[in-house]
Amino acid sequence: MKHVCSALTLFVLLLPSHGVGEEKTDSPEWQTLFNGRDLTGWHLQRERGQHGTGGHWGVTDDGVLFGEQGPPGSGNGGFLLTDETYAEFELEVSLRPDWGPDSGVFLRTDELGGGWQVYVDHHDHGNVGHIRLETKPYSVPFRPWGFSRIDPALPALEMAVDARTKTWPEGVYEETCSQEEWLKVWKTDDWNRLRIRCTGGELPVIETWVNDLKVCKFNAASTTHPQFDTEKAEAVTQPTGSIGLQVHGGKNWRAGDRVYWRDLRIRRLGE
Repeated sequence: MKHVCSALTLFVLLLPSHGVGEEKTDSPEWQTLFNGRDLTGWHLQRERGQHGTGGHWGVTDDGVLFGEQGPPGSGNGGFLLTDETYAEFELEVSLRPDWGPDSGVFLRTDELGGGWQVYVDHHDHGNVGHIRLETKPYSVPFRPWGFSRIDPALPALEMAVDARTKTWPEGVYEETCSQEEWLKVWKTDDWNRLRIRCTGGELPVIETWVNDLKVCKFNAASTTHPQFDTEKAEAVTQPTGSIGLQVHGGKNWRAGDRVYWRDLRIRRLGE
């Protein structure tokens, strides 16, 4: 009997197990985007764009990717782009922005940095997790609310509705979290986890999560935003492109301010 129990125990241990949160073996494989040592797999934008020539990007001694204006405080920003391009995908990144930078994660980006943006605007009236279409000829913000720092010396934030939403009908987003829900999960001056899911063609469906809170589900084909024109959007976007990390150009980015990134990974969908 003892031998039978031992054999049964061994059989159970050898069975495949899929616990909560574990990936099934037939799920798309995750690809690491940043090796923690250098910028292998990435490049600065190859053309000068509206934010500059690319900014300055590097890796800290403890293996964290950072972006800042180059030279710091010069107004010269831009994009760090993946060498590979992606159509439908799920992307995960950890980020820790200083207070003040205007940044973002760009999806299906061209060499000028144009594309769909997930906001990483960590400043007064900023937003992290909602969507913007940003290209040089045509841009539309889909920002329902923003946050500001109550006291510059303290991490606490307060929320305010974006005045532009007064003209919004129902249906700009298919789903969006409340300001209160977002405030409960965001960790100022600490690491936060951002997950992005992008599917569809030139007019994608984009879903975002911050620290496991679903921030929004945006459908470019059906959004009711009054300033959004699907024909214009299709003319300036593409169904595949790089992942881009942004350093905003201009004088509002202070010298010494940085956005830090780590644990970047992606998996292709729909293949």
